[in-house]
This record gives sequence, structure tokens and C-alpha cells, in this order.
Amino acid sequence: MATTRELLTDADFQEAEQKKMPIRVFRDDHLIDALTYIVRFTDTTIITQSDVSDMTYHSRRECQFYELRK
Repeated sequence: MATTRELLTDADFQEAEQKKMPIRVFRDDHLIDALTYIVRFTDTTIITQSDVSDMTYHSRRECQFYELRK
């Protein structure tokens, strides 16, 4: 069974990006992106990619990010 860990700090996002851990993204308690990977992040935005041409920009303030670990 997979476990989840909420990503809150820059160190959390850096670790998920480096280890290429899949994440889930929620906004307003709704799942908006699943099994996607962090490719870049800033103070205000998390950029994820789930496919070769599928890049998504998420607001850090409006979204919650959870890392999936097996």
C-alpha cells in the first residue's frame, strides 16, 4: 500500500524533484493531477509533468501537494 506525505517546504519539493517521486495535486479538496512529477518549482509555482508534452503550472498557495511512496 502506498503512503502519502504532504509537501510543504522547499526541501520537500527539492527531494521529490530529485528522487522523481510521483505526486498528487489537490485544489479545493479535489484531485486535479495524479501521478505527475515535479520538474521545477519557485516560491509561487510548482511545475509538474505527467507526459512528454503535458506540463502543468500549479499555485503553491492554492494547491496541496502529496508525495506517493510505496
